[in-house]
Amino acid sequence: MDAEGFVDQSFNVHFGKLSPAETEQMLTIAKAVPFAETNRALKEYPFDKTQESIKIRQLLTVLIQCGLKNDALLMNLYEIIGETYQTESDYAILVFQGNYDIPRKGTDKAEQWESEEVYQFLILAVCPQIEPNVPGEPECGFLYPSFSGRSADIDHIAVYQSSIESTHPEMLEILGLN
Repeated sequence: MDAEGFVDQSFNVHFGKLSPAETEQMLTIAKAVPFAETNRALKEYPFDKTQESIKIRQLLTVLIQCGLKNDALLMNLYEIIGETYQTESDYAILVFQGNYDIPRKGTDKAEQWESEEVYQFLILAVCPQIEPNVPGEPECGFLYPSFSGRSADIDHIAVYQSSIESTHPEMLEILGLN
């Protein structure tokens, strides 16, 4: 994305097609969001019933269901972000889709070897461009759906801000949360 919020280029690449160095870089960025300090850098917000909030939630749900294989839907997400996100330089929007097999726990709280459910999620990270096609550390992003009570919580989204001093409140606006 350029600083004015227009899509500069887009490419959808599976992790298996990245070099080992690129894979490591992308994993570092992807992990920054869900493993951020809870209630400080990563805060959970409920989706409200506004049309804007419903629309973005539906888009995120469909992106999970299609496994990020629909470039038109991804472009729609990029354009929604570009309309509102404010920055002084070019930036990258990185979207990751994953699954977590939630292990079943017995009545004695010991983990069993079978899964209770599969948590499907999206991680979005907005990163400044260090150089062309090289993203820096994420400034903001989100994890959808939220993970709560050992299950997916589709009524909530966890929003990431790398710094309390320089937040991006427009991320809440983009998601229809304010």
